[in-house]
Amino acid sequence: MEIDYSRYSGKKALVMGLGLHGGGLGAACFLAKHGAELTVTDLRGADTLRPSIKTLNDFVKNINGKPVKYILERHSMRDFENADIVIKNPGVKPDSPYLQAARHIETDISLFLKHNPARLTAVTGSKGKSFTASAIYFTLQEAARAEGRGAFLGGNITVSPLAFLDKLRPADDVVLELSSWQLGDLPHGLLKPRAAVITAIMPDHLDRYGTMDLYVADKRVIYQAQDKNDATIAGDDNWSKSFLSETKGRAYGYGYTKPAAGTSGAFFDKKTGACFAVGPIAGICAGETAQIVPADTSAPGIHQKVNLMAAGLALLDLGIPPKLINECTRRFPGIEHRLELFYEKNGIRFYNDTAATIPEAAAAAVQALDAPVVVTGGTDKNLNFSPLAEALSNARAVVLLAGTGSDKLAALLKAKNIPFSGPYNKLDAAVKTAIAAASPGCAVVLSPGCASFGMFINEFDRGHKWKAEVREQFN
Repeated sequence: MEIDYSRYSGKKALVMGLGLHGGGLGAACFLAKHGAELTVTDLRGADTLRPSIKTLNDFVKNINGKPVKYILERHSMRDFENADIVIKNPGVKPDSPYLQAARHIETDISLFLKHNPARLTAVTGSKGKSFTASAIYFTLQEAARAEGRGAFLGGNITVSPLAFLDKLRPADDVVLELSSWQLGDLPHGLLKPRAAVITAIMPDHLDRYGTMDLYVADKRVIYQAQDKNDATIAGDDNWSKSFLSETKGRAYGYGYTKPAAGTSGAFFDKKTGACFAVGPIAGICAGETAQIVPADTSAPGIHQKVNLMAAGLALLDLGIPPKLINECTRRFPGIEHRLELFYEKNGIRFYNDTAATIPEAAAAAVQALDAPVVVTGGTDKNLNFSPLAEALSNARAVVLLAGTGSDKLAALLKAKNIPFSGPYNKLDAAVKTAIAAASPGCAVVLSPGCASFGMFINEFDRGHKWKAEVREQFN
């Protein structure tokens, strides 16, 4: 679809935070492609940002674009004052004095939404949003192939949607994973997804927000511009119930209890281990049920099935047949960094769950596996580690990585007389200890329950280094 991007030609564009996760890079490439005079500023240095800088420079060279100006390891107030448009990284707080000096602020998500012609599904939540968004995308791909349509996935999952914007047609589907920070950056009314999915809401990022009310307020943005033609899918906790009562779209709840008579949604059936949708939803009549997640899924853990159930509800409302949904949720293999089975050796299974950055997520991973060896800990986000400490009573062994979160967790483990090793400030020592504690038939999982800062660049860096170190130990 041809889109008019003339508004960016010749404009002075400043990308604040090139980063390594795709958003800043995607915005920089998009603006360079459409004629902007591009400056990139980042507090990190060239060595850290080398992969993104190389990609951007190669892109600009290939399109014969104007050279990029880089301001690294600092910001210049004059750059912000002179820019026609500033692209904000979601990690930058809105009260930044540099942003206060900017004339016009955008993000890669806001730029995308202003031009997107395709049907949009948006996913947020505290944990499970990447998995859920990917499961929706996986199924939409299957459905689209037969009809000659396209399906695309982007957002917080480290793929900027600007990377595929030019390919989109009105008949296509786009799935966006959106963090609370990305949602909070959006102007009111810009985001109007055909389906909005909210996964489990748990305490997170309280070091930034201070209170759950402020954190959840940003999550609410996902459905606030919806109308009766749209759908909102949320769980059965109190926060999610408030979402479903507020939305102007069709409201579907999901959880461990069958929806009350006269309401629509989905539930996990403990007897069969499968998940069922209850109509009326799309082609399912009132009171009728349809299986949308089978008992034998490829992705482990009941919490993963619950996320598949949320995906299934969105897909149903989008018109995907229950039979195809059920088959796709059975085959969906999961995603990297989320209870990812990446290696097996000597009868021991190794999992990478680095995206479990809050205690509740790590606790779910421990419960999904049978008495695993757990490598956990890291940097605190002002969270309560009691749920993780409780779950670790069922672990075969506990290995702590160094960090402020580990210090809090260690105190709880000592109080419960749960033995642990560490905290280790070197990953190789933690991996050696974990392998020594395992035996054939056992699972070893990195599930930190904490942020990654200190020992690692980010959670993905932590996951990649964990996988590399495990393999290295056997070579």
